[in-house]
Amino acid sequence: MTPAPRFAFVEDALERADHLRDQDEALRTLWRNGRVLRVDAEGRTCVDAQGGLDAPIGMTLGEWPADAVFLGLRGDEAWFALDIGDAASGPESAPFETRLPRDGRIDLRSAAAHWPAFDATAFAQARAVLHWRRRHRFCGLDHYPRTDPAVIVAVTDGERLLLGRQASWPARRYSTLAGFVEPGETLEQTVAREVMEESGVRVRASRYLGSQPWPFPSSLMLGFVADAEPDPPQAADELEDARWFTRDEVGAALRGETKDDGLLLSPSVSISRWLIEAWHAGAMVAE
Repeated sequence: MTPAPRFAFVEDALERADHLRDQDEALRTLWRNGRVLRVDAEGRTCVDAQGGLDAPIGMTLGEWPADAVFLGLRGDEAWFALDIGDAASGPESAPFETRLPRDGRIDLRSAAAHWPAFDATAFAQARAVLHWRRRHRFCGLDHYPRTDPAVIVAVTDGERLLLGRQASWPARRYSTLAGFVEPGETLEQTVAREVMEESGVRVRASRYLGSQPWPFPSSLMLGFVADAEPDPPQAADELEDARWFTRDEVGAALRGETKDDGLLLSPSVSISRWLIEAWHAGAMVAE
């Protein structure tokens, strides 16, 4: 049985409450006692003195601004996102920026590694939607927020796990293979194509396991397990190296026994790490 997902940006998501998004008066009322996530041009948000999420009550920031984004509800409490620009270049919402010291911000990856699930998930949603708005603010056309689907795959030959690394990663860091879905492809076709292109390994069958929003800036990672031929990997495309790892090698890395030497794995906030852990636990079979 596949273990339950434990990666970031999934648990405790807000109720989107789409029916409220075009109700200006209702949003104005909700703003007063709602919570506000302020995100700067670099995708960082504000922290309190303990390093946790600082999401003040709307009424403490003034009247509801028309450019605030309604994220959803947590029970009866509304949550909003506000783009506060960058202090160095003059933010669009200067009164809000004055309440957010530049050295009191945190990026999403760092937050996800330390914050409670709800706080990290809300931050991820706010960062993703505000990034999209910045890119489409002056286009003059109607657009809906875009998500780019990508597969991420635990490839096994039955005994070993196929992992690859990019040259820009820390030394000895390896991860599951991944790639974006092309127009006209099924997800299963993407799995087979990406694995072949990046490693030269032939996939026999694959099975979907779960997904993770990945707002860097706007991807949706679709997790698969794939059974493959035991072909010798040949790294290509974006990879510096690709190789098979034994269960013992992966297990040592999961236990933290290879910090100074040997294999390093994806961080715990990612679906990649969950896929690796599930494979190591013997829970994965592609049907």
